[in-house]
Amino acid sequence: MGNVLAFDIETVPDLEGGRLVFGLDDLQDEDVARAMAARRRQEIGSEFHRLHLHKIVAISLAGVINGRFRVWSLGDLEDGEKQLIERFFDGLERFVPDLVSWNGSGFDIPVIHHRALIHAVTAPRYWENGQGDSSFRFNNYINRYHERHTDLMDVLSCYQLRGAAPLDQIATMCGLPGKMGMSGADVADAVARGELGQVRDYCETDVLNTYLLYLRFQHFRGALDAAEYKLETERVATALGESTDKPHLQAFLEAWCGT
Repeated sequence: MGNVLAFDIETVPDLEGGRLVFGLDDLQDEDVARAMAARRRQEIGSEFHRLHLHKIVAISLAGVINGRFRVWSLGDLEDGEKQLIERFFDGLERFVPDLVSWNGSGFDIPVIHHRALIHAVTAPRYWENGQGDSSFRFNNYINRYHERHTDLMDVLSCYQLRGAAPLDQIATMCGLPGKMGMSGADVADAVARGELGQVRDYCETDVLNTYLLYLRFQHFRGALDAAEYKLETERVATALGESTDKPHLQAFLEAWCGT
């Protein structure tokens, strides 16, 4: 396998953006959050904000770079959103990996696009479409049907919303741990309590589910034969077993392999 990275983001409502967009300058953070939630409930019946009003607090990755598997979260706990996005695109510039996501085309990537624009981030390699590098003409990060970014949920549902399935359910049905510790709905409260480290841990277990499903998908489509699939999953298990300083990865390995 070449360089392949599954990725996932975690977000909270962008209160500063809400102040600007909705004219809420005179309100405290708690009141801005309530006003934004109430407005969204009126619009769609839920509090799930439009994608440009999601602020990224974690970006986690799992996959193989230069023959080595690892799972990690970008940046340090004190890094801001712009730094996380810059690190994400810097990695693409340096390693040009194939990206893998679950609903990345519907959520993660549009959020990253909007937030990168807000922070004036540059990412020329990511936006390459063949004008500067002909190898990107028929395989780039932006085209929905190319493989530099494979949105597994999109592909497996044949690009039909009615066929879409939640990552947690598919992972569990495939013998993987699924959600561990929290869900996306818990992230904002966890961040407000100062538990960003736990959010990053949760994001890393989510992206592990995605990467392991990608390996199974590669086996499904014939890109990995049975022996290669076994080798790649064992590579993940070995790396997790060596991460003795990360209890959440040990918990994932135990839930997955029973060891």
